[in-house]
Amino acid sequence: MLIINTVRLFLQSIFGQVFLNAFIIWRGYQVLRPKKIGRIIFVLFFAIEMLLYFTGYFFHKDLPDSILFPVMAVCNTWYIASFLIAVGLLGVDLARVVIRNVGRKSIKARVSILLPKLFVVYLIFVAGVMVKSYYNAMYPVVRHLDIHIPKTVEGKDSLTIVLMSDLHIGETIGKRHIRRFVELCNAEHPDLILIGGDLMDYESTRAEKECIEEELQRLNAPLGVYMILGNHEYRANRNAKIRWFEKTGGILLVDSVVMPDSTFYLIGRDDIINANRASLESLLQGVDMEKPVIVLEHRPTFARDVIDNQCDLGLYGHTHHCQYWPFSFFLRFIFEFPYGYFSERDSHIYVTSGIGFTGPPYRIGTRSELAVLRLRFN
Repeated sequence: MLIINTVRLFLQSIFGQVFLNAFIIWRGYQVLRPKKIGRIIFVLFFAIEMLLYFTGYFFHKDLPDSILFPVMAVCNTWYIASFLIAVGLLGVDLARVVIRNVGRKSIKARVSILLPKLFVVYLIFVAGVMVKSYYNAMYPVVRHLDIHIPKTVEGKDSLTIVLMSDLHIGETIGKRHIRRFVELCNAEHPDLILIGGDLMDYESTRAEKECIEEELQRLNAPLGVYMILGNHEYRANRNAKIRWFEKTGGILLVDSVVMPDSTFYLIGRDDIINANRASLESLLQGVDMEKPVIVLEHRPTFARDVIDNQCDLGLYGHTHHCQYWPFSFFLRFIFEFPYGYFSERDSHIYVTSGIGFTGPPYRIGTRSELAVLRLRFN
């Protein structure tokens, strides 16, 4: 499975770094005049970028962090920018085809002058999108949601839960980011803190090197901090990651049923990458369904299990709201519950976009978030 994921990620990167770059070079080379210094600088930029990318990809385990992290920042930024630029170039080509076939000569002449100017305006727009999408990724918004659960809980009329999922600690997200996440979380004064998987990105190296567990130890909730495994925990050195989790002060739930206090149940499910994980039906054996039942799971693939088994609340992450528009539109064809709040019968489901991100530190049309859910009981 690890080999398959590695190959898939490499192919995705190759698409951005080779094919998109090749297309932009081809189109730019047509525009730039021969025997001009502009062509040399233009091609040299792409040569350096490709050299950085392949150096970072093949030697990331050998490079010191002081070199690797800047290399990744440059390549990740260009990955997103090159996609947006390629879209703009395709738009220019499409406009030329349309005008060539249906336009008059006078219109063709005007368009041939206007299109390059419009493309310059588009490049300024791309720069603005990059700045805004970086902000969307790096500075999470706090989303509040009130949920009514029609059950009577002795001595308690409400419960405040903070859901923090998809932190993706790794080459891009380090200790200073986690410190900000923890401060956001504690500022909400939650009763219970839940970490919904993908705490790590790939390796646990940076978390161990920077002692990031010290920040997570500052998470403060009277009923405790509980966490589950995500699909990224199964990528490389899962046992090392689990040992590191123990140092955070949180309680890891792997197909576990606990009662943070005597008034409600919390079920933490393993990720579906584990083909032998327990079914929700089996985990509910012996559970008093008169009490509120909260299910914490990483992927919303089987979120309907919460509804079918009459649980009160299912909490999920993983989807990142697709991280980049317009691909987020197609997420609804993959997951029945792709992002946000859903309610059916007396069951409630919330899928968070995640407080972190994977890959380039950008979110186009989506936002990193910390979800704060206030449960109100009869």
